[in-house]
Amino acid sequence: MNNRIQKFCDSTMSIIEGWFDRSFTRELNPMYYLGSLTVYLFYIVLVSGVYVFIIYESSIFGAWASLEYMTNELWWSAGLMRSLHRYASDAAIITIFFHMFREFMRDRFRGVRWFSWFSGVPLLWMTVLLGISGYWLVWDTMAQYLAVASSEMMDWLPIFTEPMARNFLTSADMNDRFFTLIAFIHVIGIPIFLIFGIWIHLFRISRTTLNPPRGLAIGTLLALIVMSLIKPAVSHEQANLDIVPVSLNLDWFYLNIFPLADSWSMGAIWALVWGVTAFLMILPWFPPKKQPPVAIVYPEECNGCGQCVDDCPYSAIEMMKREDDSPYDEVAVVDASHCISCGICAGSCPSSTPFRKMDPLITGIDMPHESVHSLRNDTNSKMDKLSDDTRMVIFGCEHAAELERYKDSGTAVITLPCTGMLPASFIDYALRRGNIDGVFITGCVENNCHYRFGNNWLDERIDHERKPALRSRVDRNRVHIFRAESNQQKKLGKEIDQFRSYLGTYDSDSGQKDIDNEVANNE
Repeated sequence: MNNRIQKFCDSTMSIIEGWFDRSFTRELNPMYYLGSLTVYLFYIVLVSGVYVFIIYESSIFGAWASLEYMTNELWWSAGLMRSLHRYASDAAIITIFFHMFREFMRDRFRGVRWFSWFSGVPLLWMTVLLGISGYWLVWDTMAQYLAVASSEMMDWLPIFTEPMARNFLTSADMNDRFFTLIAFIHVIGIPIFLIFGIWIHLFRISRTTLNPPRGLAIGTLLALIVMSLIKPAVSHEQANLDIVPVSLNLDWFYLNIFPLADSWSMGAIWALVWGVTAFLMILPWFPPKKQPPVAIVYPEECNGCGQCVDDCPYSAIEMMKREDDSPYDEVAVVDASHCISCGICAGSCPSSTPFRKMDPLITGIDMPHESVHSLRNDTNSKMDKLSDDTRMVIFGCEHAAELERYKDSGTAVITLPCTGMLPASFIDYALRRGNIDGVFITGCVENNCHYRFGNNWLDERIDHERKPALRSRVDRNRVHIFRAESNQQKKLGKEIDQFRSYLGTYDSDSGQKDIDNEVANNE
């Protein structure tokens, strides 16, 4: 049941991402850079906010007036920055929501990945609080409404000795210190916690990408500028505590909870807020994900090269000084609490080559349930069963398009937890020892690897850009890479058929078989 649900979610996400691929191209698809886009939007919010704050006057009578001056008199500079600040803040909520939705649909929030999800929930609320405090600083009727509603919500909690709402009974109860406090919270207080929270959120992830591609960054900025020019951010009427606001245009990205205060009790509102928070934070264990066995290091085969450390996408491996009599100074050590069981480290180990004659094949680092030794045996067994004139082997990923349907008398299928687990030497091995005409590699599409970098690392090994690299003697014309999502089965099938047809006419010596002789022989 869970597998069917997960396949449905994964397929749905692939369709959504496909729509964005067609609109933005795969290289600039925002769905692949939601985290870095959010950070980039925070940069825009920071720069525009600092610009606005320089002109802003933090006082009861100066706050609203200074913002009106920016919007009407300096619309081309400070007014534009104010609008940019507003729309970038709203866009950040959108990217955060889609980021969480995508990680949920791709099932990338459970198991070892619980930490990033769990630590990300407080970041969501920090962002919301940052937005709410920003609206207070405008001190228009919207800010007045928020101040009264927020203070009534806070008064329900047993943490203040005196009711906060008393500060907003009349205009005489207000003073400039209120704006100094809110300005400190909005400009310094919450941002410091937000930066620290982002650092914690990314703590277990290596090679984090904090900046989106240049084209996507420029396009995002231009879109925000155009929106700011078409519909500038404006204030409501100046706040007046002696009058109750009647008509307000709420920012539903940040202020969606406040209308409930008109019909719900404060207890019910807090129950909703804490209930949603608790639900999001326990979601990684609802239900819990069965974690496969983690990677194991075999010190006698580890030469301390550190390639597994460099390739691990979740900082689960580190090099430690050896304490045995090995000629190598260091040995890899796995942190089981960080290991995602992707097997990429096994593919990066120089001792993970099927050409070694030892049996069983023991490598420097390996997966106990998906060992390189079992991969060699499985590859040999399936290649031995092939009988067609044109024979090929497909190496693919279990998180991408389904491959078993392509298995036949001329095609062997090997499915891995991640294509990054495949040592490049297996391609050479299949072509030399298995009497195979070609090797077809598929799996997660570019920028969308289930384990972040597995497909990239394999590509770089094949292209001699990463160790352990594919030997130069391997005929690259007999190796084809085409990656496909679960909703791209037809495209994948067509690509496999085309590669098989190509292999049927290809000759490693001349580059092409003598088709005329082949036709004559058939006749």
